[in-house]
Amino acid sequence: MAAPRRDTRGIVDPAGLLTRVRFRRHEPAEPLRRYVERYWFIDWDLPEPYVSHVVPHPSVHLTFQQDDGSPYAELTGIPGGLYTRRLTGRGRVCGVKFRPGGFRPYAPDHPVSHWTGRVLPAREVFPQATPAAARSVLTPATDEARVAALDAFLLPLAPAAPDPQADLATALVDHVHEDRTARRVDDLARTAGLSVRALQRLFSACVGVSPKWVILRYRIHEALERAGTRGEVDWAALAVGLGYADQAHLVRDFTATVGVPPTAYAQAAAG
Repeated sequence: MAAPRRDTRGIVDPAGLLTRVRFRRHEPAEPLRRYVERYWFIDWDLPEPYVSHVVPHPSVHLTFQQDDGSPYAELTGIPGGLYTRRLTGRGRVCGVKFRPGGFRPYAPDHPVSHWTGRVLPAREVFPQATPAAARSVLTPATDEARVAALDAFLLPLAPAAPDPQADLATALVDHVHEDRTARRVDDLARTAGLSVRALQRLFSACVGVSPKWVILRYRIHEALERAGTRGEVDWAALAVGLGYADQAHLVRDFTATVGVPPTAYAQAAAG
């Protein structure tokens, strides 16, 4: 079993969330790793409601959930803004985070942008995601058994053959994530050997959002992570390091995405 990783990029107020829930990440079976980035599990038992917020990654999620009612499965396309979830009472979520581009081979009849901004019953995409399937994932007593149940659900559904376009999209998003010098859409298009328009079509079909969205979102993830650390942040230097023309542009994007300016977020995190 993979050990949980400490990366909290995208989670708004990670300390507040992680003091209220048990949050773990695990790797899927090796044949699924081309398509699935990780499994993630959350359990909670709260005396009072808590609202969590996440600045989304460019990933589609399949979740098996149980809170106050019967087990169910949902498919969540990439949200346009903050993803917000109100947690109450006792509950559990076992989630599948598809790699950017990794969901496309599972639902090739539509561009991934078809699912962007939507939350729908998983059976509309995966008819196998019945309440019984949700129970088989949610009820085992250990993480190891839940991982095995997710593997057993997904392995028979794995695409028969790789999709070269989806693989290219995954590689390009990985490039943006790992290389902070990838700051412009036209530069990314040249890296891919594509025109800007062809790159935009590729991302719409296989990722679900535009290349510009991905570039900006990873900038905000980095700024959010830095804002949540204790100690002074040189916002002007960070803005330059993230490829912004100046600090004002970083402040504008951060505020529009997270809902508060970065300095206010940093002060709240430190307090």
